[in-house]
Amino acid sequence: MSLDYDAIVIGGGHNSLTAAAYLAKAGMRVAVFEQRESLGGAASTEELIPGFHFNTGWGEAKMLLPEVVAELGLARHGLEWLEAPVRAFAPLADGRAITIWEPAERTAAELATFSPTDAAAYPKFAAQNTQFSTLLAEMARLSPPSLQYRPLRLLAAWARLAIQARRMGGGRMMEFLRVLPMGAARYLNEWFEEETLKGMLAAHSITALQQGPRAAGTAFMLLFQNMGASNRVPRGGVGAVSAALAKAAEAHGAELRTRSEVAGILVEGNRAVGVRFASGEELRAGMVLSGAEPRRTFLELVGGPQLEPRLVRGLRALKLKGSTATVHLALSGLPEFPAAGGDSERLAGEIVVCPSLDYAEQAYDDAKNGRISKRPVLIARMPSLMDASLAPAGQHTLSITVRYAPYHLRESTWDKQRERLGDLAAATLKVHAPGLEKLVVDRRVITPLDYERDYGLTEGSLTQGQMGLDQLVLMRPVPGFAGYRSPIDGLYLCGAGAHPGGGVTGAPGRNAARQVLQER
Repeated sequence: MSLDYDAIVIGGGHNSLTAAAYLAKAGMRVAVFEQRESLGGAASTEELIPGFHFNTGWGEAKMLLPEVVAELGLARHGLEWLEAPVRAFAPLADGRAITIWEPAERTAAELATFSPTDAAAYPKFAAQNTQFSTLLAEMARLSPPSLQYRPLRLLAAWARLAIQARRMGGGRMMEFLRVLPMGAARYLNEWFEEETLKGMLAAHSITALQQGPRAAGTAFMLLFQNMGASNRVPRGGVGAVSAALAKAAEAHGAELRTRSEVAGILVEGNRAVGVRFASGEELRAGMVLSGAEPRRTFLELVGGPQLEPRLVRGLRALKLKGSTATVHLALSGLPEFPAAGGDSERLAGEIVVCPSLDYAEQAYDDAKNGRISKRPVLIARMPSLMDASLAPAGQHTLSITVRYAPYHLRESTWDKQRERLGDLAAATLKVHAPGLEKLVVDRRVITPLDYERDYGLTEGSLTQGQMGLDQLVLMRPVPGFAGYRSPIDGLYLCGAGAHPGGGVTGAPGRNAARQVLQER
């Protein structure tokens, strides 16, 4: 039977677009099918309010692999970076603030007013974080080791990584292995004494996790979030990354179709041979790559009867636990943060509300009991401060990531709690920005349920599965099936549900495409 395409890619997120671009560049006939009206998935920038453009999923793209940018020529396709002088700003209730600058020495100089001990420790802490995060980035570029698919090639790549780790020195390598499974709270307590600094840093250790900073493995997430260029943002918003990837894929001949909902993956003789759409149309391909969440890919699109019972059990046990919501505010002007002392440059990065480790842990206590955190951890961003194209002249966008907002609410529903969450986020930030409410022109709240219904993210999980120790590397997406090549011949995962996980990295898409091409 003739094939309509060499490869069909399900989903139009940035990882799917990355995979499609690499395959098309290699000369394959590729088609991408996305159920929404636009491409990008969780890496989108959308005009939610007339004239105001917001990053609707991931708020930043600093972790995008430089190889993806270079190999796909994304600069030629419109991707341009802006450099912020500040990484994060944490206003405090007493009117002071901690600012994390580039370089680390400037941060240390300001920390001296809080704690001379912490000021001396911070540059060393930052250097260690950079070294460890660089090693994690190298791990992200590799497919997980396999004893089934070309083990010598994969093991050789991991052996080279082990040699690179060894070059850090025996002491630092052992420290790296010691830190990865630690709780972020313990890791930060070993370095610092000032609670406000530890709370600010801990806010990044719980990114997309329904865990508190004292949970094992949250130190890994802290390091993972430090991968890449820490202060760069794409001009035009995070969606500019997806737009450039789409243009790169099309330039190499890939076909991109929106409003095309894939309802099933065709399997014959344990081999994926195409897809079936909600309209009933079927298309055939030599292979299928899915950017959808693993549970949905296999249990819904393939179907349980096609799978081994062990895999079905593992997928059903997969922990998703989406617990992130986003509140987008359209502002008539620039809000005033007294703690910034009139220096708007301090507001160009993340604005973090997490004054202590206990604050973050107590916020998690509410979430694990199925409640919205009464005192939530907030990471707010004003992209329009650096990129005026995102809002009308003189006006601004403000997006607030709220932790924790559990997908499973014990005593209510998200359709009932949506606006209450928006009020809570705005009121929490208003403590540090008096008069904020007078600047709000309009707002949009995206709950975990909205991420599931509107963006196809099961249980609202931005990372397509918790990035805890039990769901990383050889355990991702589930034990017994790691990497991209699935137990169904010709079916591959290319989304965040595969190694190395979530964030705008492009790594799962690039790695999956490379594996396809190596096998081909």
